Amino acid sequence: MAECKSLIPTIEGEDHVIAAAKHIVRALGANTNLTDDVKKILADLDSRLSTMTVPSSNNRGEIIEIEQRLNFIQEKIASWESDQSIWDSSPEEASEYLQAVEEVQSLTESLGALSMNEGEEATKLLNRAHSVLQMGMAKLEEEFSNILMQNRQPFEPEHMSFRSCEEDIVDEESTISVEDDSAEDSLQRESTSKSSEEYTIDLVHPDVIPDLKCIASLMFTSNYDQECRQAYINIRKDALDECLFILEMEKLSIEDVLRMEWSTLNCMIKKWIRAMKIFVRVYLASEKRLCDQVFGQFGSVNLVCFVEVSRGPMLQLLNFGDAIAVGPRLPEKLFRILDMYEVLAELLPDIETFFSDEVGSSVRIESHEVLRRLGDSVRGTFLQFENAIQSNASTNPFAGGGIHPLTKYVMNYIKILTDYSGTLDLLLEDHDEYPASLLSNISPVKEEEKEKECSSSSNSPMACHLQSITSVLESNLDEKSRLYRDESLQHFFLMNNICYMVQKVKGSELGALFGDNWIRQHNRKFQKHAMGYERATWSSILSLLKDEGICSPGSNSVSKTVLKERFRNFNLAFEEVYKNQTGWLIPDPQLREDLRISVSLKVIQAYRTFTGRYASQLDGGRHSDRYIKYSADDLQNFLLDLFEGSPKSLHYPRRRSLS
Repeated sequence: MAECKSLIPTIEGEDHVIAAAKHIVRALGANTNLTDDVKKILADLDSRLSTMTVPSSNNRGEIIEIEQRLNFIQEKIASWESDQSIWDSSPEEASEYLQAVEEVQSLTESLGALSMNEGEEATKLLNRAHSVLQMGMAKLEEEFSNILMQNRQPFEPEHMSFRSCEEDIVDEESTISVEDDSAEDSLQRESTSKSSEEYTIDLVHPDVIPDLKCIASLMFTSNYDQECRQAYINIRKDALDECLFILEMEKLSIEDVLRMEWSTLNCMIKKWIRAMKIFVRVYLASEKRLCDQVFGQFGSVNLVCFVEVSRGPMLQLLNFGDAIAVGPRLPEKLFRILDMYEVLAELLPDIETFFSDEVGSSVRIESHEVLRRLGDSVRGTFLQFENAIQSNASTNPFAGGGIHPLTKYVMNYIKILTDYSGTLDLLLEDHDEYPASLLSNISPVKEEEKEKECSSSSNSPMACHLQSITSVLESNLDEKSRLYRDESLQHFFLMNNICYMVQKVKGSELGALFGDNWIRQHNRKFQKHAMGYERATWSSILSLLKDEGICSPGSNSVSKTVLKERFRNFNLAFEEVYKNQTGWLIPDPQLREDLRISVSLKVIQAYRTFTGRYASQLDGGRHSDRYIKYSADDLQNFLLDLFEGSPKSLHYPRRRSLS
């Protein structure tokens, strides 16, 4: 027993006799005279010897050499564990550190191979090498983050023609509804030039790109790729969030957007339009290039990092567009929604390129969905605008019979819509039907006219819808004209408003959409109302200047009483017209001049003829001025005062009463 135990330390202490020790133990164990205790000891010893390996003298020397080298490198790496940045020290130190970490990585590979055969000692040394490597990787991750942060290039969108909303002329009048009184030239289209230059900028100083690539390469080959990617993503996410802050795009929920006043929302939409173009065309393009530069050598890693970095900011921008799309469909919002639709449609190819792989599918799909919802909002708002015109009611006649604010608003509105003709044709195509909710307030007769107009039109979907809008406007104006008790003012009002519509169509791109036939028809319409005005106003007055009824019954002699009454009634009637119709307004100078000339030709000629024929019949012509208050030239001058929108009266000394 004692003899067996004395063999154990000797055997354990000599590596080269392990095999021999196994032979001895097994020989002793074959002795049948041994006690059970001794047999158990020999069995345990045999088991331990069986697990032992017999390293060669060469492997043993290699392990010793590795351990010595690891001691040196560990001390060197530990010396750089301070807060000071290695890359801030000197390029030489940075290069030495990379070499040291690279050597640790090489040592772990060597020890990994040895530990399979060399037993516990090599395994312990391998674990120690992994700890040193982890220490080095942690420092490299820190250096990688510092280089990315400290070498960020300033993002200055000013040189990209970006201006804040406060520097723009905010068209506050565009917030008016169709009920407001001031509408002319109040609607302005946001400039969304499609020729913006596409270019990239250096988001990180170019000089440090090689350093970032070296660190990334070493971390990836050391199986620390996840840590490297996450460090990059964290830093660049902050950079993109800062970019949105510079572009004045705050993070808002859909509820926040829906609660905004239109004036504030209008400003936010203009910021969004600029931000989208700069963010996608410049910032995302630059971010993609940076990802390619740092991670391009690692397969799809660059795309994954790019998507992880940019997905949040992109969805933030798209969420704002979605909030606008689902908001109330107010007519004043249509132009801004169209601007948003056109910008997103323009940027969609870029977005599809940046987020082309499966990893970017969420951004790509959401972009298409937001574009679709914006398109739905455009269609709904467009049709809601027509419904708003139809339902716009007035309880009092518009003073002066001039151009109603509704007419100005609608015609300026559709004039601006021509800037979006391509987009509207696309969105309105195959959507010519009118939802039942929008048709509920439209009269059946007028709806039949609209359908006939659209079906007979060979124009684009947009042209058909715009003509339908003017048809609804005319119907509304016709209702408003009935608020005047004076028939002549009814015609005057419709003449003014239809003439305004014609001039707006002729003087813009609407002319090409509406066509010559529409213009001719509406020219005839307002001229017909001009004639209706003349007939309603002047027919009864001109009847006073006719020969019929002047002579006494049963005689060919002039009745002085009838003649005096004629002149008196003419004077009173003309003065009443003058008093009223100087307050009426014809804004169009050509129409005003034409109507004055037409009235003058009829009135002055009749007056000259009548006074020339009968002036001498009044008391032998001695006191004709008692009854003929005005000369033909006076009337000519007075007619020039009509339709200026400034009421005037004719004041003359009191005359003696007519006998």
